[in-house]
Amino acid sequence: MKITDWAVIFVLLACPALYMLQWDAVQLREANRLQLKYTAALRTAAQDAGSRLGQNELQRYEAGYGSSKFMRADKEAALSAMLDTLLLNLGEHEDALSRDLLMTYIPAVIVIDYDGYHIYAVQEKEGEDGSVLARHHWLPKKSYVHRDAEGNMIYFTLDDQITVIDSASGEVHRGLREELGSALSVKLLQQKEAFEDVRRSAIVSSIQEDLSRVIDNHNAFVRKLGFNYIFTLPTISMEAWNNSIDDVGILVFLQGLPVGGKHYNNYALGGGRVLRQRPVYGWSDPNTGIRYAGHRHCFGGPGTERAEIFASPKDAAAKGYFEARCPLQGP
Repeated sequence: MKITDWAVIFVLLACPALYMLQWDAVQLREANRLQLKYTAALRTAAQDAGSRLGQNELQRYEAGYGSSKFMRADKEAALSAMLDTLLLNLGEHEDALSRDLLMTYIPAVIVIDYDGYHIYAVQEKEGEDGSVLARHHWLPKKSYVHRDAEGNMIYFTLDDQITVIDSASGEVHRGLREELGSALSVKLLQQKEAFEDVRRSAIVSSIQEDLSRVIDNHNAFVRKLGFNYIFTLPTISMEAWNNSIDDVGILVFLQGLPVGGKHYNNYALGGGRVLRQRPVYGWSDPNTGIRYAGHRHCFGGPGTERAEIFASPKDAAAKGYFEARCPLQGP
């Protein structure tokens, strides 16, 4: 055979292989792009939701309670903000149908409150006509509670404020760990480090147990909708858990979105003081087309539509937005 014949054979054999390699590279780039997009959207949504948890909070209530971590978490406002921000940054419409569809990919939303936690998840209930309906709603608030070896019930908070129910007398005692430790014969209250370890462990274990249960319920729910993806509790380091229970916050799980040939599986934690940072809104000037970013009170004028929401001015600048000159911040 001539050298040209061999060349033709080589091209015929190599082209399909090269095409497949190029296709794989394109798919990999697209998968990475979607991963980054979903992660940024989820993180921003969690932080935006966190900033709404205390939007109606009166400072005198916090001061009156005697704890810098105490607040009345507005879980409804946080949930609404999270869904709106997530839909916006995923490029979806902010309507009821889009929300319902998005919730099929969110097995659980947890609001970590000062003295307990709330879980927003799907649960089946029997309707008036006897039919079984699956709806997302808030489950009853769960306290951070621990029973010691003597049978005493200890209700924790996110700091040293506790409630103790004496197993022998049934009396209820409320106060700081140090104060009750010297007044009661409860061993755990007399050991600061042991108390802190048990407090964190009790909170995390309780949340994990409830998460496993609601994720199982979510799997049963989406299976009826034709999903073949199995939702699971992601591996979360103890350090991340400790950060999540250090202050009032929100924990959001997003799973099952197609990413190339795989599925997205991640969570976002909006916790502690990071939660209370104000989100940054991006918009385009309807007259000039120039993109600006700023806080809510900076938001454009008539005819302006919100385009994106960012966790920080730095994130907005990285996407090509200019800092808005807000009237309330001076010229």
